[in-house]
Amino acid sequence: MSFVPALLVVAALVALPVAAGPPAREDPPAAAAPAPAAGPAEDEDLVQFAADELVYDERANKVVATGNVLLRRRTEVLTADRVVWDRTEGTVLAEGSVRIGSERGEVLVADRMMLSDDLKDGAIENLLLVLQDGGRLAATRATRTDSVSQLERAIYSPCAVLDDAGCPQTPLWAVSAVRVRHDPVERRVHYRKARLEAYGVPILVLPAFSHPDSSLRNQSGLLGPDLRLTRELGVELAIPYYWSISTNQDLTTTAHIYSKELPLLELEYRHLTEAGPVRFALRGTYSEKITTDDDFEIVRTGEKGFRGMVEGNGRLDHATQDLRSSFALRLTNDPNFPGRYQFTFDNRFRSTYLLERQRDNLWFGARAWYFQYLAPDADSSLVPTALPLVDVMWRPDARPLGGRVMVEANALSLFRSNGQDMTRMLASARWDRSHVTSMGQRITLTGLLRSDFYHVRESDVADQAFYAGKDGVRGRFIPAAALDLEWPLIGPFARGVQTLVPRVMLVASTSGSNEGIPNEDSRALELEDGNLFALSRFPGYDRWEGGARVVYGVSWDWTRPGIALAADLGQSYRFVDEAQFVPEGTGLEDPLSDIVGRISLRAGRLASFTQRFRLDKDSLAVRRSDMDLSLGSGRTFASIGYLRYNRDVRLEDLPDTEEVRFGSQIALFRYWAVFGAMTIDLTSASEDPLTRNDGFQPIRSRAGFVYQDECFDFRFTWRRNYVNNLNAPEGNAFSFTLRLKNLGQ
Repeated sequence: MSFVPALLVVAALVALPVAAGPPAREDPPAAAAPAPAAGPAEDEDLVQFAADELVYDERANKVVATGNVLLRRRTEVLTADRVVWDRTEGTVLAEGSVRIGSERGEVLVADRMMLSDDLKDGAIENLLLVLQDGGRLAATRATRTDSVSQLERAIYSPCAVLDDAGCPQTPLWAVSAVRVRHDPVERRVHYRKARLEAYGVPILVLPAFSHPDSSLRNQSGLLGPDLRLTRELGVELAIPYYWSISTNQDLTTTAHIYSKELPLLELEYRHLTEAGPVRFALRGTYSEKITTDDDFEIVRTGEKGFRGMVEGNGRLDHATQDLRSSFALRLTNDPNFPGRYQFTFDNRFRSTYLLERQRDNLWFGARAWYFQYLAPDADSSLVPTALPLVDVMWRPDARPLGGRVMVEANALSLFRSNGQDMTRMLASARWDRSHVTSMGQRITLTGLLRSDFYHVRESDVADQAFYAGKDGVRGRFIPAAALDLEWPLIGPFARGVQTLVPRVMLVASTSGSNEGIPNEDSRALELEDGNLFALSRFPGYDRWEGGARVVYGVSWDWTRPGIALAADLGQSYRFVDEAQFVPEGTGLEDPLSDIVGRISLRAGRLASFTQRFRLDKDSLAVRRSDMDLSLGSGRTFASIGYLRYNRDVRLEDLPDTEEVRFGSQIALFRYWAVFGAMTIDLTSASEDPLTRNDGFQPIRSRAGFVYQDECFDFRFTWRRNYVNNLNAPEGNAFSFTLRLKNLGQ
């Protein structure tokens, strides 16, 4: 018989039914009638056919399909030019442009295949196995048993085998082997008698190894090594091993081997628990302690011992839906360890824990803070520990007098091993109401009532006398009121829309409320555009800006498609003098404040510019300048930053400083890019008498290049520290990173 209806009638009578699918061409030689419905037990064995022509040999019990053949069974799909299905033997012979695809995204391509009729077993000649991510396995011959492929004389590479013009090319790297096995269930590729090749040239012999086939990432095995060269440590080789403990937790063990120091071991554990993610890292070694001599040169003390650091962070949701906690941990038993082994150059470690509860209009948070100062001259006995720090914020639904109310409470216990200790409790209620007049002015009324309680101990040994309180129990009551008037004026300008907003604010509060109160959280006082219109310009709770004052300023912005320009300018006048609690040079020490402002420009995604400044009220000298400029996007970009504090503050923790920093990356060709960055300290002795710089002192720089394509990633980085100290030794460092896709990732 050579017609399709007869084939369908026969197929309906046998145990393994055949369903004819839609033909591959729009002009089929015959119309296919629907196959009989199969029962639930038969659905798994249902074979669906589609072809230009189907021939059923009733005597031989064979189905021959030719022309754009498509055969589907379960999750396997086969396409070919010609397929012969021997139903007696249970085999399928496919010839001509044969392809088998699976739901996992893998595709097997060959000239000729002899398969079982479930498409899982068989023999294949001249095959190509395309994996889920595009990696390829090619072989002269292969067998397939239960979807597991055994390849002979095979080669694997995730690199492109065709150039941009579509012509064949030798892959950048490949692994060839006498025998290769790919298990789609295990999702690994195993090699025997293999070798690594670069552009077809053997460079490494590999008797036996395996790697994931890219469809599964969390599999145990060696990761790609890193190579680095530094003056203090010599040659460093980092060899990481990744252990997939389960689908939601893993452990990475890295051995750091140095030519000038004893080895270092690093452990990183990650666990995605039902409550949330957690991570811990431990680094340690046995080494000799270092210090600095009178000339600030690094010397060894001869004292040996274990040195290391621990890090951790996590976020956990507790059984109660609105209760959760988070933590961050950074500790070291040697303040020189993090910088000496170049894990981090931070000179301050913070460890914290937060337990919080969030509801629609209520937030509760309880924190604990622990600090470690790693600077060589840091006195750890003066470093505070905060335990506990409690905050509560509640916004009731009620709207008294048409306004909104915010109730806040705070409690803090802060202690030192040798220094001022403090306990603080406070509560406040703030009321705000805004109204827009018929002429467009927005008027905001604010009222505040706050009560504080302090218990101060050992204030005579405070780290700074200016910040010290008075021993004993003290309290204060702070009322405040404010009237804020804004008048937005909007109109067209230069093919865009501009908005001009004059603003005036009147604030009144009690004065003299800082007497005898310690200052622990309000030290970093700096008048700027962000706090100009605040009820109190002091950060934190310990200092309150009392008395009466007027604040005035203007904001202007202009926008058009792709461009946005904005500017702010403002100043304040205080009617009551409270300069004894305001450090000189902060812009608020006199009744008339300095002038602060900000200019920002954004041009689409290609450029952004921000300039913040503070000008002396008398001479208009620049007391603070903070500029950031970024250009480009994607693989080519540049950024420049400039910061200058010219405040003449007579406090050690608020020194004047000036620095410039810049960084860039430039894409070269399709896969190459070069990058660089540098930080320069421009502070001179006239600005900071304690500095050892001459007005132009590079701090650190880095430069390098990167090559990255679809299968290969190589990076070279040069770093240099110009200032010699225990946490960042002076000298050069060179690092090399090589990654082959699917090998050691």
